[in-house]
Amino acid sequence: MPGRLHARLRRSDVLTERPDFALVGILRVPQLHGSPGRAITRRIGYALAALATVVLIVYLDRDGYRDLQENPLSLLDCLYYATVSLSTTGYGDITPITAQARLVNVLIVTPLRIFFLIVLVGTTLAALTENSRQSFKIQRWRHRTRHHTVVVGYGTKGRAAVDAMLGDGADPSNIVIVDTDPTIIETASERGFVTVHGSATQSDVLRLAGTQHASSIIVATSRDDTAVLVTLTAREIAPTVKIVASVREADNAHLLRRSGADTVVVSSETAGRLLGAATITPTVVDIIEDLLTPETGFAIAERPVEPGEVGESPRQLPDIVLGVVRDGQLLRSGTPEVEAIESGDILLYIRQVTD
Repeated sequence: MPGRLHARLRRSDVLTERPDFALVGILRVPQLHGSPGRAITRRIGYALAALATVVLIVYLDRDGYRDLQENPLSLLDCLYYATVSLSTTGYGDITPITAQARLVNVLIVTPLRIFFLIVLVGTTLAALTENSRQSFKIQRWRHRTRHHTVVVGYGTKGRAAVDAMLGDGADPSNIVIVDTDPTIIETASERGFVTVHGSATQSDVLRLAGTQHASSIIVATSRDDTAVLVTLTAREIAPTVKIVASVREADNAHLLRRSGADTVVVSSETAGRLLGAATITPTVVDIIEDLLTPETGFAIAERPVEPGEVGESPRQLPDIVLGVVRDGQLLRSGTPEVEAIESGDILLYIRQVTD
């Protein structure tokens, strides 16, 4: 298994070696979209402005133009000439005859004709511009993004995890969603997240998501075997990143830990315990739901110890302290090790959330 994994890792650096423009559609950096009706109205306005400019120029220099009957141009004739000229129809029945009029055609009318054509094919050009814009944004994102969170799987568990992070104040721009479902990717992109379309079991997809520079990875896949392979791949790419993984069956939890997961959440057993507790003590379940919902009520949070709290017992603090993180290890309140708070400790406490 390790040999096959190493061989696959060596062969999979395909996406990361592609130029940025080739990643459009795979890696998507969100952007604000304007109203389609407003965009169409703006293009029509540009076309009418170009037409009006040409009409004005020709009318002011109408003595330099003649039609086939050698008649001077009226305002209607100027409008007619501007229309057929900008649309490149060019019947030739009205032509500039003086050097000044021809110079104006070269320097002003011809650029406006080109601009008019660009407006006419604006839809195609807009698509090309969008690709170029995405390519530039991808390049900038890949060079600048660091210490972000990669969420593998944006199903029910993944969305709940992202909502919890947002409720705790996380910046959406620091969250990257990886999924294989185009519909899910589209949904995540509309919410303002950077997305990568592909299987996170492939190392080049995880590298494209910036896993090697991430601060944490959430593995929220629907299958346990997929979660194990994603965790193995992520740990190979980023040996020091924090990996939090979800598993459906408790028997597979040890596989995730051996694969490199720092924290494993057994989703089915956790839900089952809450369902069982709800039949006997429903209010306890309500409190647990309240603690797990950061937007309102109460929430579980961490904070560093303040200098004035060093040496005190957690029970003496105004906050309800559930535990203390010391040297990376969680010590629960009430144990002898946390009778006195030390400098550098991290308090795990219950805070009240204000609307």
